[in-house]
Amino acid sequence: MGKFEDAAFGAGHDHIFLGAAHKENERRTWMVIALCSAMMVAEIVGGSLFGSLALVADGLHMSTHAGAMLIAALAYTYARKHASDTRFVFGTGKLGDLAGFTSAIVLAMIALLIGYEAVSRFLSPVPIHFGQAIPIAVLGLLVNLASVWLLSGNHHGHSHGHAHSHGHGHGHEDEHGHEEEAHRIFSNAGVFAVSVFEDGVPPVFRSTPETASSKLTTDAVSITTIRPDGSHQTFTFADRGSYLESKDDIPEPHAFRAIVSLTDGEHSIEFEEDDHSHDDADAAANRDHNIRSAYIHVIADAAVSVLAIIGLLLARAFGWVWMDPLAGVIGALVIANWSWGLMRDTGGILLDMNLDKRMAENVRHLIEDNGADVLDLHVWRVGPGHMSAVVSVVTSETQRSPSFYHAALKRFKGLSHVTVEVNPVSAAA
Repeated sequence: MGKFEDAAFGAGHDHIFLGAAHKENERRTWMVIALCSAMMVAEIVGGSLFGSLALVADGLHMSTHAGAMLIAALAYTYARKHASDTRFVFGTGKLGDLAGFTSAIVLAMIALLIGYEAVSRFLSPVPIHFGQAIPIAVLGLLVNLASVWLLSGNHHGHSHGHAHSHGHGHGHEDEHGHEEEAHRIFSNAGVFAVSVFEDGVPPVFRSTPETASSKLTTDAVSITTIRPDGSHQTFTFADRGSYLESKDDIPEPHAFRAIVSLTDGEHSIEFEEDDHSHDDADAAANRDHNIRSAYIHVIADAAVSVLAIIGLLLARAFGWVWMDPLAGVIGALVIANWSWGLMRDTGGILLDMNLDKRMAENVRHLIEDNGADVLDLHVWRVGPGHMSAVVSVVTSETQRSPSFYHAALKRFKGLSHVTVEVNPVSAAA
């Protein structure tokens, strides 16, 4: 029998996996609902008093807008209040994704309704009351812009991190590497790029061959860092297939002189630290899809308002009555596209799709570097910024318990919950 152990690094054993900006996003969403509700009441009451059917219709449209926001707001509130409810095995962190998926379906229905109405008006044009329609479209746009402003602070669900001036690796896993930032070493064994890689994981050194004839083995290379205070640290490497990667991660700060030892001698390179913003590679794991769905709702409504205003102005100026339904068709297609993207992303999370294959591979490599084989590995998202992993390993090191691997896996940012099963070689055979 294997030994099991479960741990929650970032959230403790209470399994609370809510996003870092959960409360702030909840507050912003309720503010948008208050704004839309006030506008809805004003339009319906004003339209009734002044006999404007168009104003009443826009007020009713605003009610559907507020209803869509209500899905997001209630999801935030429910997830927060029931975050410690033990009935939810992995917490309520994915409730926002469920709300986002629901909102995506609502958006798709809205796109279909707008498209149907637009096609109907192509076939059977109706008279347009420009004096009422244009001001109402402008008023709707102003409300939507105010809603966008309220939601825009955290609609990505995470803050941007910082990067350093050193280069990223050039292996097949690194899609965001900057080749010009890598340090190149010319040796008898060939040309190699040495860089610091930290895309979603603690920083490590990578050495990548630049030419087909360049060959380098793990026992033929090491790197020793010399920091301004005189401290030294030596890094050995593991073979990752298309590149070599240091087994240990690099402590901050990343300003030091690195002595690269190869078979033909030593090569000295300098790494400097330079703070600047960048988009995190693990955005898919950090994104709050609930606030994203609310944001898409108001952006979609604003886009429709802009298209409507353009269509109405052209129709009034040149008599192009067909411009109004054409704007509706374009708006329907744009909303349908946004709806599909939101549905695809949230649906993948609800089905426990592995959103961060790089993390899964790095978890596998770390375990294998510590003398064990991975029998089974699953990595999935349990909330914005929180990943969970279940791993089964087989090892000949009988003294190693699951706690050993939990300690090793704490290096991964965002890996909040880990379950480890350790099997001795005899049990796995």
